[in-house]
Amino acid sequence: MVPEEELIEATLAGDKAAFGVLVDRFKDRLYNGMLGVVGNHDEAEDVVQDTFVQAYLKLHTFQGNSKLFTWLYRIAFNNALSRGRRRRPDLSIEQSKDVAGNEPEDTSESPDEGLLREERVALVHRAMDMLTEQHRAILVLREMQNVSYEDIAQILDINIGTVRSRISRARNQLKQHLESLQEE
Repeated sequence: MVPEEELIEATLAGDKAAFGVLVDRFKDRLYNGMLGVVGNHDEAEDVVQDTFVQAYLKLHTFQGNSKLFTWLYRIAFNNALSRGRRRRPDLSIEQSKDVAGNEPEDTSESPDEGLLREERVALVHRAMDMLTEQHRAILVLREMQNVSYEDIAQILDINIGTVRSRISRARNQLKQHLESLQEE
């Protein structure tokens, strides 16, 4: 596998195929992260596509102080936030299931257990939708993408202490939303 530094240099020298290799390397991971942020397949695809266009045009500004994926994720995250400010559709429970996919079925559990699990998953999706964009994004980065605190700080351009406090607040907010939804 060609190191990303070489691919960046080749792209800057005019080799479009080298950028294609970078796109192939990062597109799925970036898409999965954006799907968690925007909650819609089509929107996530658009964000990722816009991100790669911007990255290609601004690759000369990449300083190499972080991983390329971190830089790309920051561009994508900002694109997602910009799109979210323009329009934020509410997702129904069924649409949330379509976005996240159904949980894999375990044949060893009873039908009641499967239904309860599906209800819990739907409840978590509803609670996540109730979070602010800021809290939802930081939970997606940490809990779904398993991004390190340091990388989250770079992506969001905040210090590490702020990352820790936002994750804590986001978890507490999610817990409160889950509790209120369970009471309904």
